[in-house]
Amino acid sequence: MNLEQLIADMQAWRRHLHANPEFGFEEKGTAAFVAEKLREFGLDDVSEGVGGTGVVGTLKRGSANRSIALRADMDALRIPEQSNLSYRSRNPGVMHACGHDGHTAMLLGAARMLAEDGGFDGTVRFVFQPAEEWGKGALAMIDDGIMERFPFDEIYGIHNMPGLPVGHFQTRPGAIMSAEDNFEIVLSGLGGHAARPNATNEVLVAACALVVNLQTIVARRLDPTDIAVISVTELLTDGTRNALPGTARILGDCRSFHPSVSAEIEKQMRIIADGTALSYNVGVKVDYTREFVPLLNDPELADEAFAAAADIVGADNVSRRAEPMTASEDFARFLDFVPGCFVFLGNGEQSKPLHNPSYDFNDDGLIHGANFHAGIARRRLAQPPV
Repeated sequence: MNLEQLIADMQAWRRHLHANPEFGFEEKGTAAFVAEKLREFGLDDVSEGVGGTGVVGTLKRGSANRSIALRADMDALRIPEQSNLSYRSRNPGVMHACGHDGHTAMLLGAARMLAEDGGFDGTVRFVFQPAEEWGKGALAMIDDGIMERFPFDEIYGIHNMPGLPVGHFQTRPGAIMSAEDNFEIVLSGLGGHAARPNATNEVLVAACALVVNLQTIVARRLDPTDIAVISVTELLTDGTRNALPGTARILGDCRSFHPSVSAEIEKQMRIIADGTALSYNVGVKVDYTREFVPLLNDPELADEAFAAAADIVGADNVSRRAEPMTASEDFARFLDFVPGCFVFLGNGEQSKPLHNPSYDFNDDGLIHGANFHAGIARRRLAQPPV
């Protein structure tokens, strides 16, 4: 394996993907690009259209029945890019603001490494997943039979992390990323002229009170040892400058790490919404959905991931997160079926944040991610001693 050539190729692939981003379940060009590369590498099987636009590549060596999966996400975000990069997005209003272009390029690099050099005994599944950003892609692949059609015993994934130095890995056993629940609360009353609020049953004051009251759930209604976040992100009404609204919509999301906490948040939200509506004499409807489940790393496989990363970058550049983070990842859906581990790879201390219109994946991290994918495959599918 010519590593210098591989690094150059991964950078070219990554920048091609960055320039041609596609939103979830629209990744037809991305999937075709991935499938073409996997076939060039000589994989045993390349299946397209899994879960809509997903791709699964299969590589077999030796005679062992063991199998692991390596997963990358392919979708971009509906964010207009703000950069002067030569490879900036050519798809207006869509960009790779979360680094999935880098994740895809790293896994392609690992596929070529393992196809050319082997070094394992068993089967590796390369899972290129659509629609991670809105939490539907993993479920779509599962519903399409990925576990039955392309069985594997364990699974690993990588996400880049701004603020973490390049060449540094980080993970933890157990809970590492939170669940995400979404909510929409609709208040209904009677709008009217802004000069005569007494002649209306307007909802804006009730909505403002409800937004404030929701903050008491974490502050006063949950156990202080439980980690939870409730964020109101939108307040929309049908009012205008001189007309009081008769309808208000309050939208947001909640993060937690245990189903019991999620259930308690929903319960308390409904109590507060009903009480606030009653006190302001307006109607209320609460819609509460669970989009992402918590991501729980298998403790044994987390140790294996630590060891694989340390082999690549040295033990001093591998660390354990002290606390789980309240962002979410639908990689967690695969962990309902098999054990696995999700790790973070440094994107540089000066990196723009994820989901920022000026964000860019750091190409210096590509080789580290590819080496991790290949390394964990060889570690978990070790060849028998001669």
